[in-house]
Amino acid sequence: MTACPAPTADLLDRLAHLLGPSGILTAPSDTDPYCTDWRALYHGRTAAVLRPADTAELAQAVTLCAQAGVAMVPQGGNTSMVGGATPDDSGREVVICLSRMNRVRRIDPLDHTMEVEAGVTLKAAQDAAREAGLMLPLSISSEGSAQIGGVLATNAGGNNTVRYGNARELVLGLEVVLPDGSVFHGLRRLRKDNTGYALRQLFVGSEGTLGFITAAILQLQPQPRATEAALCAVADAKGALALFAAFRAQDPALIQAFEYMSGAGMDLVTRLVPGASLPLAEPAPAYVLVELATPRANADLRGALEDVLGAALEDGTVTDAVIAESEGQRMALWKLREEHAEAQRRAGASVKNDVSVPVSHVPELIDRATAACAALIPGIRPAPFGHIGDGNIHFNLVQPEGMDPAAFLALDHRIMDTVGAIVRDLDGSFSAEHGVGRLKPYMMPDWRGGAELATMRRIKDAIDPRGLLNPGAIFPPDTGNPARVTPDA
Repeated sequence: MTACPAPTADLLDRLAHLLGPSGILTAPSDTDPYCTDWRALYHGRTAAVLRPADTAELAQAVTLCAQAGVAMVPQGGNTSMVGGATPDDSGREVVICLSRMNRVRRIDPLDHTMEVEAGVTLKAAQDAAREAGLMLPLSISSEGSAQIGGVLATNAGGNNTVRYGNARELVLGLEVVLPDGSVFHGLRRLRKDNTGYALRQLFVGSEGTLGFITAAILQLQPQPRATEAALCAVADAKGALALFAAFRAQDPALIQAFEYMSGAGMDLVTRLVPGASLPLAEPAPAYVLVELATPRANADLRGALEDVLGAALEDGTVTDAVIAESEGQRMALWKLREEHAEAQRRAGASVKNDVSVPVSHVPELIDRATAACAALIPGIRPAPFGHIGDGNIHFNLVQPEGMDPAAFLALDHRIMDTVGAIVRDLDGSFSAEHGVGRLKPYMMPDWRGGAELATMRRIKDAIDPRGLLNPGAIFPPDTGNPARVTPDA
């Protein structure tokens, strides 16, 4: 495909006139923060960051860019783990950030729905639902920064997927600005609407390659009346899975989150993150954070938790456990889980594998991938953690102590391919909740080739025939062997 042209001075003037002083950034000092991803793996350039205030402004801005043939990169809170919202280094792409579109339009307590704009942070949406006596169950580590548009565009998963599903399961309706500037008006609150293709689902998980999600109707849940959390020490992932089976056998509807953490990962958190401390007598090879919740009145949730943990302690599945006695203690337990990514960043360069396998295969994945990566790079520090209850493990690997970070990152594809070979053998996926972005398109032909990738391309070509939206994300080049990008250290 021929490279898209750079935005002209005339186009930038027209966009400035449309969006006003608050709606466009052109000085490099202002645009630079939008050109580097959260992990600092990708560093791009842009002639302008567009910040429309509403859907009408966005539609007009997209129309102007489309008429000029200028490529556009949608960006929300810029929390992508795979460079999915970062412009390339050509300076030809404009970034379109929807952070000014940040209103919670309405909450319907009878329908249990929320209409929210794309620039609202997930945390703000959660707070608004809570104030209405309801709950938005989606929960991810970056919820204070991640915005609803990006969360839906990447089909985020998170901690509560085991009970409520990924973002996709929460979406009833969408409003989307298409690549030519036209608007898909799909903000419907209907649970049943069997009238042809469910177009909203095309945009959820499309990583900004098909349109700009501007607003959404999300399903809410009753606010839990009781919540209980416990941190448990186990021997390994097999023990963690046995504990999950025990809780599921008791009452699967009570499980709100079930998270696995390796002993190595927990050690990094407690050593490198201020305020994080292990509330158990001794370190363990692995840990589980389990959270139960129920909207039922007079439910003995503590009793249910203690029953399962008591039996697990007795049969040796769990070697030690602590139950949160207050909201502060519950948050302290969650801090140990949520700070894994930050602890790994402080420990040095890391390669992140957001993979999923059938739940029953998680222990084999962890054992085999740990051994394979240790053989590939002696001294490498595997620190797997994540959502063992739904089969999604972040099989992250930290550089060996003393190794040059750039040299380690230069091996990122070899590491990902090593883990990927095991994931494929276990009938899994190379991306569970982070998406493909700019980091992993080279993997698509092998994993999603043939009719599957060809169908994706036909959908992309039908909606965005000139490839103006988020070029470089998801899709590898049409021909030849795609060059594997080695991100900057």
